[in-house]
Amino acid sequence: MSADDRRLQAANPTGWFEDLYAEAAAGTASVPWDQPHPQPHLVEWADGVDGTGRSALVVGCGYGRDSEFLASLGFDVVAFDISPTGIATVQARYPDSKVTYVVADLLDPPAEWHHAFDLVVENMTVQALPVDLHAKATERVAWLTGSELLVLAVARDEGPVPDGPPWPLTPSEIQAFATDGLTSRSTRRDNGRWVAEFVR
Repeated sequence: MSADDRRLQAANPTGWFEDLYAEAAAGTASVPWDQPHPQPHLVEWADGVDGTGRSALVVGCGYGRDSEFLASLGFDVVAFDISPTGIATVQARYPDSKVTYVVADLLDPPAEWHHAFDLVVENMTVQALPVDLHAKATERVAWLTGSELLVLAVARDEGPVPDGPPWPLTPSEIQAFATDGLTSRSTRRDNGRWVAEFVR
């Protein structure tokens, strides 16, 4: 990302997602997290998991790979993104999907989502926001979680804030998800990424 792009992103810390998805839909940009498979750490975590009868929420769902994977495990999945174009694109990609895709803002989620989901998956959404928004976004993720939270993120050590996006999460930022009644069940750093579980 260029210096000009970073300045625009800093001035528009959440709206730039819609700009990027709209450009991708027009064929003038690509979305770097548009991968052909679900996040490998999510797949590893889910080994042996049966989601039947359980609800799940995917934060910042992008093009839906993680959401569709969780639905394949039996979860009743709601997945949201701030970008209307992103949501329209994922609905077009999966016209017969069982996932409920919704346009919503992590920093101001629907009131009825409070503690509403058995499982919440936060995969590299908080780190896409400027560091001064991490605390609020983290609190919102915890606020959404009914029983269990899985956080996947790029890791960095404590220290100076890097140029971003993204802004990888420090150990203290990962542990900050243990709020609003959540406690840490496990945290590990694997090949430069956090895999952290929290439970209520």
